[in-house]
Amino acid sequence: MNLMRFKGLPILKQLHIEEQLLRTSSENWCIINDGTNDPTIVMGVSGKPAELLEIESVLRDQVPVIRRFTGGGTVIVDPGTIFVTFICNKEAVPDLQPYPRPIMSWSSSLYSKVFQGIGDFHLRENDYVFGNHKFGGNAQSITKTKWIHHTSFLWDFDVRNMAYLKLPKRAPAYRSARGHLDFICRLKDYMSRSTFIDKTVEAARTQFLLRSFELGTIENCSETEFRPSTRFLTNEELEAAAVAGQ
Repeated sequence: MNLMRFKGLPILKQLHIEEQLLRTSSENWCIINDGTNDPTIVMGVSGKPAELLEIESVLRDQVPVIRRFTGGGTVIVDPGTIFVTFICNKEAVPDLQPYPRPIMSWSSSLYSKVFQGIGDFHLRENDYVFGNHKFGGNAQSITKTKWIHHTSFLWDFDVRNMAYLKLPKRAPAYRSARGHLDFICRLKDYMSRSTFIDKTVEAARTQFLLRSFELGTIENCSETEFRPSTRFLTNEELEAAAVAGQ
């Protein structure tokens, strides 16, 4: 498995890399990005802005909104978010069925090594939690030959940014209609940033033979012209969504 590590890579660039690797690479990848740059909202491929975002506030404060290529929910990410992604061929993990629940369970067992003896870590529905407080959100995409599982970990967050997100109509049962700040917690209260990243790499090494890889190598050797579907939504699209949602 190829390991790429970044610090502060813009989330759009990261998602473009991931989408390209999922669609065009025949190898297995682990990507770790320690924070992104500016606060950015990232929606799943089928997310509806009017249902998920306080669009008026988003437009007023010029918060960028991305529609990514994978499913899952909506998050606002910033320098306090740590991203971990696995992109695997279907035969990469022995006996793993390439379907959402088995992949989610596999990832949970891997992170159980990272959080062993720390907090009350477990997988609840599609979230990583300590007790009943979420600190990791997951999204996936599965193709004919590969799958991707990527996670946004809330090492820290700015309380003010949560106001851009509406309470989703479809929420996990364990959320019990709690507001954002009663529902989530900070990973930094349990583990240092560097320790989390180091332990994640160690856990991946229990499953794969890792070799470090540089971004420039991908850009130099990519012969396939690739147009990612992940993109920013325009102000016009957001305004139209707000009108349609009224």
